[in-house]
Amino acid sequence: MGTVRNDRTCGTSGISKRGTHGTSGRVKRHLAILGAALTAVAVAASSAGAGAAQLEKGCYDRAAQPYTSAVDSHLHFRPFGGKAIPFGELANYLHKSGVRHASMYGIGQTLPADSSCTYYLDCPGTPVVPSMKNDFVNASDYAAEKPEDPELTLSMTFMDLRRPETIPPGIALYDREFPGMFRWAGEVNVVKQALFPNGHQAATDENIKNWAPFMNTLRDRGIPITLHSDLGENAHPTKYLHLMEEVLRRYPHNKIVWAHMGLSKELTTMNPDEHIKIVQRLLDEHPNLTIDLSWRVLEDAYFSKPGVRAKYASFLDRNPTRAIPGTDFVASRNKDYRTYEEELEVTSRINKALDDEAFRDIALGENYYRLLGSHEKAPQVCRAR
Repeated sequence: MGTVRNDRTCGTSGISKRGTHGTSGRVKRHLAILGAALTAVAVAASSAGAGAAQLEKGCYDRAAQPYTSAVDSHLHFRPFGGKAIPFGELANYLHKSGVRHASMYGIGQTLPADSSCTYYLDCPGTPVVPSMKNDFVNASDYAAEKPEDPELTLSMTFMDLRRPETIPPGIALYDREFPGMFRWAGEVNVVKQALFPNGHQAATDENIKNWAPFMNTLRDRGIPITLHSDLGENAHPTKYLHLMEEVLRRYPHNKIVWAHMGLSKELTTMNPDEHIKIVQRLLDEHPNLTIDLSWRVLEDAYFSKPGVRAKYASFLDRNPTRAIPGTDFVASRNKDYRTYEEELEVTSRINKALDDEAFRDIALGENYYRLLGSHEKAPQVCRAR
């Protein structure tokens, strides 16, 4: 992580005056006036310098300040199962690491209450299904604490996209219980191959067509929805691309966020040029699509490979307004601050390769604030010296 520059302090030089025996009172008065004038000039110059320094502090100095993202758009405050990190402790992780705004996800897949598992991959065969429980806990914690630093955005993660008829009543329930509090939706699953052993099935084209009632509600409220929709797997890299294409075709006016750019642990060997070409086409065709850069799989399987980081950085520099950062941290009690700090650092490494415009829009949160319809603005990046 970068280091924070110490503020510079300017020393002041005093003017010493030595009296001369026999100097007239008039000369002394003239010297006093002259001294006062010089002091006034010095004070004015000092104030101007302080003002310039203050203006400089209004921009973000990439050479001296951290490259880690200032927003976390993809943070699961609740685990798949078992105990969670307490709300106040996790909020402190954000504050301590310099994250000032985060989306407060529950979890789109919940293990049974009587399961001893905390992670679904450890329990193949155990059903994992969407649930409202985590959203209600998150909303209750948020209402009780009302944190201002970090600022948090509650997200609805209960949606079962294969049973779209259940979603509008669920939104209505949230409206009654927590009016006006939920301003994001997701992460919810169109297709997530990692969950296939736990009974998950991909949404169908017919399911997607029947999303219209709840998607209209989200559109009318300006609520973004983050969709986990795997692009494919190593043997068939674009096996599920048609599902995201169908979503984008049917709902062009919704704010849709594609989690992890469609990548996953099941797709770690795709040609980066082919992946970038597909994502670029979708961005060009669908102006309301945003890509989510969360999850360390992107860094570990793609960005960290020789020559690959530069390809993705160039892609993001060409599309600076179309991506948001995140960790995809899941707050199970077996983790601590060091785990979050590591996830934030790893998922932020791509930021170092971005140009200043993309860095401000992505890492400093300008795109995230715009998606939310927030009045908050990311700081400008300081001009290179």
